[in-house]
Amino acid sequence: MPVADVRVRVHAGARREELRPTDDGWIVARVTAPAQEGRANKSLCRLVAKQLRVAPSNVAIVRGARSREKLIRVDGMDQAAVNDALGIHHG
Repeated sequence: MPVADVRVRVHAGARREELRPTDDGWIVARVTAPAQEGRANKSLCRLVAKQLRVAPSNVAIVRGARSREKLIRVDGMDQAAVNDALGIHHG
C-alpha cells in the first residue's frame, strides 16, 4: 500500500479552515478548532483527508502531535499524488 508524508505548520483557532502550500515544501494549515484536547489535530486530519479525497482514518499525525509543526502520514496515496493534490512543488 502506498504511503506519503506531509510536513504541516498548524495555526489553530483560525477564522476559517484552509491548506496552503509554501515555497519550502511545507503546508500551512489553518483550522478553526482550538489547540485543546487534540481538537485541532482531529480537525487537521479531517481537513487533509477532505482535500485528498481519502477517508479520515487514512490520515494520521506521526510526529509533532503537541507541536505546531507536524508530520502527517497518508495511507493509500503515493507521494507524487499527495504533492500534486496539495500543491506542493519542490525546487
